[in-house]
Amino acid sequence: MKKIKKETTQEWIKINKIYSDGIIKIKNKYLKILKIIPINYNLKSELEKNSILNSYHLFLKTCNFNIQILIQSTKEDLEKNINNIKKQINKKENYNLKNISEKYIKYIRNLNSTKKSSSKNFYIIISNERNSEDTFSQGFEIIKSDLKEKYFKVKECLSRCGNSVIEIDDKKEILKILYSFFNTRKEINLK
Repeated sequence: MKKIKKETTQEWIKINKIYSDGIIKIKNKYLKILKIIPINYNLKSELEKNSILNSYHLFLKTCNFNIQILIQSTKEDLEKNINNIKKQINKKENYNLKNISEKYIKYIRNLNSTKKSSSKNFYIIISNERNSEDTFSQGFEIIKSDLKEKYFKVKECLSRCGNSVIEIDDKKEILKILYSFFNTRKEINLK
């Protein structure tokens, strides 16, 4: 019976290099990670929602290149908040305020147990895909320029929707993001 060799994450993904300006080389691809800070769509009026949807539709039509949209959801740990409320309860002399605070703690615990208390990070990955011969003949500066142009196009279009787009160019931040996607049980903190 043959023994099947299991590939490690590093062998499977094959990240060749992360450049100082945030460009990631994987095999024959060069990638850039963009973080999206979204608006709260639910708080908008119907007119604003229609405008946002039209702008998003335009974004999808305008971006004539491949993109990946990634959403990362992490459960929030609300124990710190609960402990702070408990400390405040002990200081309160008003019975009604204590009662309201205790009900609020129950509400928070219920949210936490039903996994409704989560935060989301939104990313768009843009790429410059060339076969290896093209990549070497065009030079790295042209690849950087192409990715920068795509970044500005995404930023311009999503800004019309009210979102902010941040170019991730710090190597440590990129490593944290990549680590968090492959270690989903770990918490990510990019503040």
